Amino acid sequence: MQPNHHEKDQPSPRTKPGILQVIKAVLGAFAGVQSEQQRQQDFAAGSPLPYIITGVIFTLLFVVALLLVVSWVLS
Repeated sequence: MQPNHHEKDQPSPRTKPGILQVIKAVLGAFAGVQSEQQRQQDFAAGSPLPYIITGVIFTLLFVVALLLVVSWVLS
């Protein structure tokens, strides 16, 4: 029996994403350039908690960076 190539491309629903995969997904979502396949993999990963925590951290870093740039420009 030949293996189904689609099964090989899809991660198992219980596969935990690595930190680099989570960061890549969050940055892709921030920029709005995430592919449909990547989005499906992210939603199949199980818990959304790593994505939420990473998103909050990157949002805070973005706001702090904006505040520093504005403070620097206005000084």
